[in-house]
Amino acid sequence: MKKFKKLFEPFNGVLLGAAFLMANSSIGPGFLTQTTVFTQKLMASFGFVIIVSSLIDIGAQLNAWRIIAITELRAQDLANKILPGTGYFLSLLIVLGGFAFNIGNIAGCGLAGNVLFEMSFEQGAIISGIAALILFWVKEIGKMIDNFAKILGVLKIALTLFIAYNAHPPLATAITHTFLPNEISSIAIVTIVGGTVGGYLMFSGAHRLLDAGVVGEKRIKEVNKSAVSGIIISGLMRFILFLAAFGVLSQGALLDESNPPASVFEFAAGNIGLKIFGIVLWSAALSSVVGAAYTSVSFFKTFHPLFEKYERVCISIFILISTAIFVGIGKPVKLLLAAGAINGLVLPIALAFILVAARNKIVMKGYNYPVWMLVTGWIVVVIMGWMCIQAFKDFLAL
Repeated sequence: MKKFKKLFEPFNGVLLGAAFLMANSSIGPGFLTQTTVFTQKLMASFGFVIIVSSLIDIGAQLNAWRIIAITELRAQDLANKILPGTGYFLSLLIVLGGFAFNIGNIAGCGLAGNVLFEMSFEQGAIISGIAALILFWVKEIGKMIDNFAKILGVLKIALTLFIAYNAHPPLATAITHTFLPNEISSIAIVTIVGGTVGGYLMFSGAHRLLDAGVVGEKRIKEVNKSAVSGIIISGLMRFILFLAAFGVLSQGALLDESNPPASVFEFAAGNIGLKIFGIVLWSAALSSVVGAAYTSVSFFKTFHPLFEKYERVCISIFILISTAIFVGIGKPVKLLLAAGAINGLVLPIALAFILVAARNKIVMKGYNYPVWMLVTGWIVVVIMGWMCIQAFKDFLAL
């Protein structure tokens, strides 16, 4: 327990904020849906997916955050420094992944509207898209929602822990198959990693530290703690939700295919649990809509003065297009799974760009980047690259 507390010390607001920015960004509607769906498929063996995914997450995020902190450059600018033009390509990947995430977030809003008010998924999405635009344009309300989102981050974990307790999961079975799985799924690992550190998520906290001036070799230990803490927070929430889903499934619960995580909460805590789930899901999804749009646009706003000048307009268009695509396509659960998978595909490419920069002495300002860190990073690139190929085949078969 002392070691766990020590991990978060000495933390200032920026470091803790960066950790929670990354963690809260990942603990959204896609997180809830992906975890529930894959627990239903793999049962106790999904614990193994969480462990493997968390190790990959740490390897990817530690490298990305450290290199960005040392070079003091945003990911897209860093890529352009190493090989002119690649920053534009990286930004394109991130923005496309951001679209996938945002469509998934809008889908989460639609699911929440259905749970709370029994409206259609499309109606919930349209109302939420309008609400997101209002929150974005009215700064004062946006700040209030931002602070409220931090409270909701703690509430999500506490509520899910309560559901897990009520679900009475077979702990011995869960722990055993977490380390000795009966089944291993490539698409599950790629989707979970993509939903945690894929796409813009890997860079959101790092860019926040960069903006706050937490950079340079002397701040590396702080950057390390912030990066690892974000993964621990999201991993803890993932494991608690897994236990909750595994518990109700072990009791014979049949999950609603149109909204699997809601079924878990309802089975364990009745109608009250269902409504609280709806509130938390909608709040998390709505804040993620604005956050994903803002971060995605930040990846190309430095390329031309017009993007920076009309940043608000670009973000608004981003939200409107995301909403329109979901309303046109529907199928919120499949979209939420696809968002994680698509951003899982982006991860090995984006990380490879960052790792190449670590060998450039000029860009790294003379810092000798640890060889073991580089090796760890490239192992993540190779593993994720191979798994992405397998997952893409599996996803096409769904």
